[in-house]
Amino acid sequence: METEFEFELPRGYVDQNGDVHRRGTMRLATAADEILPLRDPRVQQNSGYLTIILLSRVITRLGTLSSINTRVIENLFTMDLAYLQDLYQRINMSELPVYKVTCPHCNQAVEVPLDFLLS
Repeated sequence: METEFEFELPRGYVDQNGDVHRRGTMRLATAADEILPLRDPRVQQNSGYLTIILLSRVITRLGTLSSINTRVIENLFTMDLAYLQDLYQRINMSELPVYKVTCPHCNQAVEVPLDFLLS
């Protein structure tokens, strides 16, 4: 089973020396990765911060950076953040559960994916 996935950011993270870091690795999330950040005061004050903490936990490598923390994720370009959010969703929800339902209009049986991330 594959647990780590390589990626290349569309723009890249620019560090304090002006170096651009684009290639990285993201691992599959664990239950702790999703639960523990909920206790963080930054998430309790702003639920949008959950993404920042979550990505800082599952990104294991980005260019030549020695560590990935929330400061790195906070300073990504918006396009790169969206790319990583999409990658996270795809690798952790690769097989969405489906409901088998019958259309009330035509009585045709169809499978409807259940996406827990949609609100």
